[in-house]
Amino acid sequence: QVQLVESGGGSVQAGGSLKLACAASPYVESSRCMGWFRQAPGKEREGVAYIGAFATDYADSVKGRFTISRDNNKNTMYLQMNSLKPEDAAMYYCAAHRAVWGACRRVDEYEYWGQGTQVTVSS
Repeated sequence: QVQLVESGGGSVQAGGSLKLACAASPYVESSRCMGWFRQAPGKEREGVAYIGAFATDYADSVKGRFTISRDNNKNTMYLQMNSLKPEDAAMYYCAAHRAVWGACRRVDEYEYWGQGTQVTVSS
């Protein structure tokens, strides 16, 4: 069973930055998609950013502000969040897809999930 643990959440003023990390144990194959998701109170969980073997993808709302990356040697995925807005406040979750070479944008195909890390943005 793959275990994912998020870290790096916190409170930040609008316009500030945070860098989230997701540590996987024992590991996640580089060909298996990973993603960052978020859920605000009263809203459904939404995909924020995805990273596969060769490409990344982002929700329109975060393009140009967020950067997803992964260090396969460290079995860690990151989400650099810049120019944060109040609308970005949510519980952020990292997840791993259920299969290698899967469809990264299919939220319902992610099998392994972390417990989440809270991001609060004040205006």
